[in-house]
Amino acid sequence: MTKTTRAILCGSALALLAACGDGDGGDGSGQPTAVTEAEVVERYADLLLANYRAIEDGVVDLQSAVETFVASPSAATHQAAKDAWLAARPAYQESEMARFYDGPIDDPVDGPEGQINAWPLDERYVDYVEGAPDSGIVNDPAGFPEITAEVIAGANEVGGEANVATGWHAIEFLLWGQDLSADGPGVRPFTDYVTDGSGTVANQDRRGRYLQVATALLLADVRSLIEEWEPGRPGSFRAAFRAADPADALGRIMTGMGTLSGGELAGERMSVAFETRDQEDEHSCFADNTHVDHRHNQIGIMNAYFGRFDGTDGPGIDDLLRQADPALEATLSSQLAASLAAIEAIPRPFDQAIQGTDDAPGRQAVAVAIDALFDQTDSIAAAAEALGLEISTTL
Repeated sequence: MTKTTRAILCGSALALLAACGDGDGGDGSGQPTAVTEAEVVERYADLLLANYRAIEDGVVDLQSAVETFVASPSAATHQAAKDAWLAARPAYQESEMARFYDGPIDDPVDGPEGQINAWPLDERYVDYVEGAPDSGIVNDPAGFPEITAEVIAGANEVGGEANVATGWHAIEFLLWGQDLSADGPGVRPFTDYVTDGSGTVANQDRRGRYLQVATALLLADVRSLIEEWEPGRPGSFRAAFRAADPADALGRIMTGMGTLSGGELAGERMSVAFETRDQEDEHSCFADNTHVDHRHNQIGIMNAYFGRFDGTDGPGIDDLLRQADPALEATLSSQLAASLAAIEAIPRPFDQAIQGTDDAPGRQAVAVAIDALFDQTDSIAAAAEALGLEISTTL
């Protein structure tokens, strides 16, 4: 894809821009206090732990709402469960800057990322779709007599990467159903879960059980990540991360930032959908929540760079880069803000913004955001070089 087609934190953008510079800091002498790599690594571990705990809080609320909905299906309890999914999602997206360096979430041996956020999802692998009322694990009691965490985890991505059976998007589909609307999300009726004989379609009890099990598994996977980042836990990833050469740990952090920025967000999550114009290639297609996913991925990159999470600040990569190359730091800070603003300017829903000819306003806005993300990715790579680090920004 060319620069023009591969195509801003701060307004939210303006409010965050005011916080993008940490000021001089210092010891009262008017001189800035030097920040060390080790301080930045420690701050990163702290903010990531806080991020994972925020995800846990959101998924606990989601689980409570799901349990209430399955026990007493109604339009109100169904909406409450969907609202809880939407409320829990942003914190997870912000944490994805901790991927792509073989950390706990995507350790090549036992990382749970594929169970947590695999996509795109072939809906018919989980439940019925239009024209196929008997499709999916939900409607296959012979093949899947019991629906347990072990069963759906074992079925996840079996026979193809789109055979997603667990995680955020399986839950999303079970709550919203297929998105067959041009201007809104899926409209699965709550009666798909009514078990008194008046419900819609079939296997309502199995569908409810699947929703409960998938949500409980998501919570367990998030808690496994918290364990790996808690301080003082012998044998944890955090212990090894802190014991390593700070430059190596910093290189991992910047690899996560750069790969999420370029290869994943600008590439897989935006450029692919831009090129294909296919709704199936957008991230949260059932809930039409993709614009939120993109925004909070970018905020997560910025959190790692500025040493920031949930209104708290600490030593960040920006401090190190300001010490090494002030001009480059100013450029990268500006580009990060520009990318966020460009993402926020994309018309909603995202699946409609990618439609039409290339001169359509939606497609132009997406192209601008993609370009801005690739520009910031180039500067992340340049920043790593300025700090004497070798990183990757591709998948």
